[in-house]
Formats: sequence, structure tokens, C-alpha cells
Amino acid sequence: MLGELSRRGFQTLDTDYDGWVLADGTWDEMRMAAYLASNLSVVVSGTVENQGHFYDRFEAVVLLSAPVEVLIERVAVRTNNPYGNAETEQSVIRQQVLDVEPLLRQGATLELDGRRPVSELADAVERLIVASRHVR
Repeated sequence: MLGELSRRGFQTLDTDYDGWVLADGTWDEMRMAAYLASNLSVVVSGTVENQGHFYDRFEAVVLLSAPVEVLIERVAVRTNNPYGNAETEQSVIRQQVLDVEPLLRQGATLELDGRRPVSELADAVERLIVASRHVR
């Protein structure tokens, strides 16, 4: 979905790449704070333990959810990231859906069904962005 939003002209940041996540699995807080301070309109993607420290800087927190078997299928066939190909990684994903997804749901302002087409998901996020610009 980030690719689609970027194609539409929105600034995006996928924190799974380019060193945003430290060795302990958290965002580099100083780097993220500086980035958000200088980029007022950006769609950020990523799931880390300390993401909640930044929720007050986001207009919305969107949870893309899907049944665990859909998630497993997607990570097993993607070509841009090898994570999820191994059975051990898939077991971790299954456990995280049980343990972490409820916590993410609590912090989310909107939950979208990740089985929807990418264009529809991007439409929903675009509506949020446009609405937040009218509120400012």
C-alpha cells in the first residue's frame, strides 16, 4: 500500500528498511523524532515495540489486519523480503498475531481489512490524510 500512496504523491516511510529499526527491534527514537519533526505529512509503516511513543505525533494510527493464514501466505511468496519463508519465522508470526495484534488494535484509530485490494486500502488512508489536512 505504501507504494500506491507514494505513486499518488504522498510521502511514505517504510521503517523495515534503511536502518530505522535498531538491533533490539525498536525504532531509533532520536532519528524518528527528528524525521517526524521535519516531515509533517508522511505515512509511516512498521511495527515495533516502541511505536506507541510516537502516537501523539500521528493524526491516525491504522492497523491493517488479516487472518493469520493470509499473512503467512503473503510473506511466503513475496520477493522483496525473505522474512517469513522459514517455518520458525511463520511460527513467530502466528504467535505475534495472538499476542501483539490485540495491543495494536487498542492503539489504532482505524482498522482496515488487509484482504481488500491495495487501491481500496490506499483510498481509505488517502481520505484520512485529506481529512486531517482540513482539520489543521
